[in-house]
Amino acid sequence: MDLGIGLPVSGRHIDPEKIVQVAQDAERAGLGAVWAFERLLRPAQASMLGMDQPVRLPDNNACVYDPLETLAFVAARTSTIRLGTSVVNALFHSPVVLAKRLATLDRLSGGRAMIGLGQGWMAQEFEAVGVPTGRRGAGFEEHLRAMRACWGPDPVSFSGRFYTIPESEIGPKPAGLTLLAGAAAPAAVERAVALGLGLTIVVFDWEQVRQTVEAYGKGPGPLVFQVNGPITDQPLDERMPLTGSPEQVAEDLERARTLGAHHVFWHPFETDPDELVARVGQVAGGDQP
Repeated sequence: MDLGIGLPVSGRHIDPEKIVQVAQDAERAGLGAVWAFERLLRPAQASMLGMDQPVRLPDNNACVYDPLETLAFVAARTSTIRLGTSVVNALFHSPVVLAKRLATLDRLSGGRAMIGLGQGWMAQEFEAVGVPTGRRGAGFEEHLRAMRACWGPDPVSFSGRFYTIPESEIGPKPAGLTLLAGAAAPAAVERAVALGLGLTIVVFDWEQVRQTVEAYGKGPGPLVFQVNGPITDQPLDERMPLTGSPEQVAEDLERARTLGAHHVFWHPFETDPDELVARVGQVAGGDQP
């Protein structure tokens, strides 16, 4: 199991050179991966599919750099650290276009791309891209099959309910691309297993993690834990898993390892990214066998 950090890709004062600096510092600290995420827009009230009560997104969601362009930018300035998304919402993109973008990133980075794919959860984003919310589920499965067709031997062709690709040569092909599903609900986790995907999950509490891991079983790919809370100087009395002081986090990492996690990363939502790199590096150093 190794550790990583989310890049500072959101907020009204994003600094491209700061993104690169954080990625380079993470690489020098021996971390395993840096991560970006996709957010198309921040409505006044976000409608979460399946829930009646709207939610207000954090201010930093008003400006979020595109994850794939950001990771390509970082790839040119790093050499070994893996480049992850948690997540890109596949249904918001054409399978052919997304397949080429992912393969290009993977080629440019020397096979370092580790791409988490989601189905989307915000009604306003589906509206903005002109995709019906009912395409989730079966549409996601077909989208992935269409992308995998693009990455297969030429000539490529695909014919499905939602997507069609005429017989063509399509390149580049990825070099070492790892695919993950962003999933938590049992049906979505079972779909990830059936599709041969790894899994990236946001950690809220240990029971939620246990249930998700149990549903995934001995899944076909890596298991990634995403933490949206801080590593702090002082211990916390009340905290989510994998947050708190470095000592508290180190204890939790043992539990994460027992649950089968291959990688754990923290977003810098509540912490200065330089401090977070240092703290994750401290935990990583103490976590070595």
